[in-house]
Amino acid sequence: MPTLILTPRYSDDTQALWKAAAARGWSIERLSRWHIPEHLQQAHEPVLYAEALFGPTLAEQLGIALASPPDDWLVRLPEPYRKREIRLMSLSEARRLSAPTFIKPPNDKTFPAQVYAPDALPECYDENMPVLVSDIVRWRCEFRCFIRDRKRIACSIYSRDGELQKDNGFSSTAEELAEVHAFVDTLLDDARVDLPVATVVDVGLIEGRGWAAVEQNAAWGAGIYGCDPDAVLDVLHAASGHG
Repeated sequence: MPTLILTPRYSDDTQALWKAAAARGWSIERLSRWHIPEHLQQAHEPVLYAEALFGPTLAEQLGIALASPPDDWLVRLPEPYRKREIRLMSLSEARRLSAPTFIKPPNDKTFPAQVYAPDALPECYDENMPVLVSDIVRWRCEFRCFIRDRKRIACSIYSRDGELQKDNGFSSTAEELAEVHAFVDTLLDDARVDLPVATVVDVGLIEGRGWAAVEQNAAWGAGIYGCDPDAVLDVLHAASGHG
């Protein structure tokens, strides 16, 4: 039976996953500190759900390999799925750009993703760290999709016109969901799009351009928003190397 391993940080997501795992009869362990205790290092089928900063270290202690997207995934994504110019460069190169652009770390939240003037980028970071630089666009709505074996497992809106939709119960219209499902399924069926066995793909509606991929995130550290936590467990199980 799998063992769901949670970090010391409590959140609505970890509580929802805890309840879903308990309903399945899984073992559940919440760490008391940011380290895997000896009794868990030989856990059967450990399924990790952790923050991006700590996930790789905890996974190494567990002896598992987490499924994670490459830094340049968005850059290599065919244009019909991104609908904007995106470049991968170092933080030092981004400081030499001539105009404000949207800049974000590829796979974590090292610093906030937003529009930066070149001289306003955060200091005190490794100047060689990679960043994604893209056109400035307006996202009308954004959806999170948990993916396993190139199949859409669960989807939920998370933002509308830049506003988190928690207070609205992460509700969306049937028409929106149908459009999201059609776009995501087309992307998943395209052999040019490389994906880990388990992952999260965020998609959204760009004003004046249509549906596009926002980014890809590691499933093991992604917020679930309004997604069914029981379905998310299947993706987390695969993301922890249990295919």
